[in-house]
Amino acid sequence: MKFVDEFRDPELGGALAREILSTVEPGRHYKIMEVCGGHTHSIYKYGVDDLLPANVELVHGPGCPVCVIPMGRVDDGIAIAHEPGVIFTCFGDMLRVPGADGTLLDAKAQGADVRMVYSPLDALRIARENPDREVVFFAIGFETTAPSTALTLMRAKAEGVPNFSCMCNHVTIVPPLRALLDSPDLRLDGFIGPGHVATIVGARPFEFIAADYGKPVVISGFEPVDLLQSVQMILAQLRAGRCEVENQYSRVVPHEGNIRALTCMSEVFALRPHFEWRGLGFISQSALRLSDAYADLDAERRYSVPGVRVADPKACQCGEVLKGVIKPWECKVFGSACTPEHAIGTCMVSPEGACAAYYNYGRFAREREVV
Repeated sequence: MKFVDEFRDPELGGALAREILSTVEPGRHYKIMEVCGGHTHSIYKYGVDDLLPANVELVHGPGCPVCVIPMGRVDDGIAIAHEPGVIFTCFGDMLRVPGADGTLLDAKAQGADVRMVYSPLDALRIARENPDREVVFFAIGFETTAPSTALTLMRAKAEGVPNFSCMCNHVTIVPPLRALLDSPDLRLDGFIGPGHVATIVGARPFEFIAADYGKPVVISGFEPVDLLQSVQMILAQLRAGRCEVENQYSRVVPHEGNIRALTCMSEVFALRPHFEWRGLGFISQSALRLSDAYADLDAERRYSVPGVRVADPKACQCGEVLKGVIKPWECKVFGSACTPEHAIGTCMVSPEGACAAYYNYGRFAREREVV
C-alpha cells in the first residue's frame, strides 16, 4: 500500500537505527520531545523507542487535545448538557474525561441527552432532524480539527439552522510550546513536530523554535520509519551545529500550510485573550472562540455556564506528563488507581494520551527493564 507499507519496512527501520547509533556523540544525553500524542502511540506501538540508543530519550509534549482540557471546561459542558431540551454532542474520547462532578458519560446516565458524533457535521444533521431541540457541539482539538468545525458553522449559518450552537474549546499549538521553552526546569535538545497540525498550519509557525531558542525541529509522519528518520534528522542537525525546521512529512505537509483551511478559520474564529490548559495554567492567546460574526452560534453566549476553575486531583500528575517533566509510569497512580477503564486524569483517557500509550504498550517494556 503506497505511503504505508514502505514506511513500516523493518530493513529500512534497522538501517535508520544504525545510522542514528553512528550519529550520536558518546557520553552525551539527548532529550527530544515528540509534541503530538499520535507520535507517542506510534513510538510505543511499533517499538521505536527500543531501536534508539540508551542516550537518546524521547519525552511527551502537550499535543493531545483531549488531555489539555481543564476540569472546569468539562464541568461547563456538563452544565449545558443538563439544560432542558438540549442534545449535547461530542467526540467519543470526551465522554470519559473527568470533571469535578463526573464525566459526560455520567451525565448521560443521569438523564442528559449526550450523544457521540464522528464529525461536527453529524451534530448539524442531528439539529436538522430535531428542530424542536437545541443541539450543542463540544468542539475540541488543535488546528487539525478546527477547520471542520469552522466549515460546519459556516454551513449552519448559510442554511439558517437556528437550533445549532458550538461550545468552542479549540486550542493552538505555538503558545504552549513557547511556554515550555521558557520553563526553567525543562531541558530539551530538539522537537519532533506535530504532523497533523502541520498539515493545516504548515512548517512556518515552528520557525521561532529554531530562531529564538536554538532547537532543531523536524515535522514528522506517524509511521515507524517516519519517526526514526525524524530522530536521525534532529541528531544530524545537532552534530552539525545547525538549528532549522525540516519537513520529513513533505508527502502530506506543505510549507505554507492549507491556505483554504486557514482562511475558513480566520473567518469563524478569533483568539481568546487567555485560556486554561490542564497542568499548564493560563496561557495567553492559546485558544479560539467564535468570532463576532458567528456569535449567534456560540453556546457559551446562549447558556449560563459555571465558568469555575477547578484544581486537578492531587494524585494526578497529568501536568508534569504534558510538560515532559516525568514519564507516565513515574506518576504515583499510573496503572493502579488510574487506568483507561477508571481514569483519574485526561492523559489516560484519550487515545492520543501519553499515559494511555504507556499503559497499552510501554508498560510492558518498562516491566522488562525493571526485572
